Amino acid sequence: MAELGKKYCVYCLAEVSPLRFRCTECADIELCPECFSAGAEIGPHRRWHGYQLVDGGRFTLWGAEAEGGWSSREEQLLLDAIEQFGFGNWEDMAAHVGASRTPQEVMEHYVSMYIHGNLGKACIPDTIPNRVTDHTCPSGGPLSPSLTTPLTPLDISVAEQQQLGYMPLRDDYEIEYDQDAETLISGLSVNYDDDDVEIELKRAHVDMYVRKLKERQRRKNIARDYNLVPAFLGKDKKDKEKAPKRKITKEEKELRLKLRPLYQFMSCKEFEDFFENMHKERILRAKIRELQRYRRNGITKMEESAEYEAARHKREKRKENKNIASSKRGKEEGKEGEFAAIENLPGFELLSDREKVLCSSLNLSPARYVTVKTIIIKDHLQKRQGIPSKSRLPSYLDKVLKKRILNFLTESGWISRDAS
Repeated sequence: MAELGKKYCVYCLAEVSPLRFRCTECADIELCPECFSAGAEIGPHRRWHGYQLVDGGRFTLWGAEAEGGWSSREEQLLLDAIEQFGFGNWEDMAAHVGASRTPQEVMEHYVSMYIHGNLGKACIPDTIPNRVTDHTCPSGGPLSPSLTTPLTPLDISVAEQQQLGYMPLRDDYEIEYDQDAETLISGLSVNYDDDDVEIELKRAHVDMYVRKLKERQRRKNIARDYNLVPAFLGKDKKDKEKAPKRKITKEEKELRLKLRPLYQFMSCKEFEDFFENMHKERILRAKIRELQRYRRNGITKMEESAEYEAARHKREKRKENKNIASSKRGKEEGKEGEFAAIENLPGFELLSDREKVLCSSLNLSPARYVTVKTIIIKDHLQKRQGIPSKSRLPSYLDKVLKKRILNFLTESGWISRDAS
């Protein structure tokens, strides 16, 4: 019964139970690997006919000693697993191959046979072609490490990562700037029947998407350079309390606002250094002007400058007091000089300050003003008592003067508004 289950090569009659090649065009033609590789032909069978590999999964590709007992079926499962799970996921690959293989065995077998073995040496070149180089480097070395080395993840706790939606292993966020940017190219596909206009339109969409990605990365760099994440979490306040800086004046704040467009071209540290250097420059220029002033005043030693500053402070104080006193005296003189034209006329002492101003502005003597005032008030009182009266205003009082005086008396409350 065991003999009946065996298969034999139709050309050399050798046993081919583990592995054989079956012709897909001729019936009952099965060859051993040696005869198939030599191109054996028998009867109607020719070596260019189609074939099918038939095996029980028990033969080895690399030899029993080198392979360590790995069958062809396990090799096929291993290649399927490396394609499905990716290099490095040895636990998942071992589970896919079978329970008989441990993750360590799977890793050692793949590395030794497919990477460091003859197959790996034939497929993986020693030098990688089309290597990108920095042509600005004299020796033609690789790109700068600042361009190729990934940034370190943010130093924040797990709770803060969940609050921000931050993924430290990817150095990325769950919600990006312009979250819907991928919709520009998500449905793009190049078809054979596209004309030139459609192709250019799709290229424009790709170009728009690339610009959005650059803007997204630029915002990430700004957030990292200017410590916006710690500021959002409130950590910058603690850092300021630990290391207090000098107080920034109002002029420096205005200058910082003017220099704000430089933020996109400089990192936070570079900008702070630049601003501090400008502050030092202003201090040095002020110091130079002060020393030049000392030299013009004949001071050649720093010990003499303290005495000079004290004397200068006293002089400025005396000058300031003198200016204040002169301004007060000038105001008083101006107030007295305002009524110089009428102060010597009779009746001046009977007027109030407002009446003096009115008479001075109307160029009206105090006596005449008192007369007109008395007549107007007397007529107003007689009208209120119902006594008919005829106004007897002086002839020198024209309409303009009368109107001005009536408005003044009404505003002062001497007569009512309806009477005026």
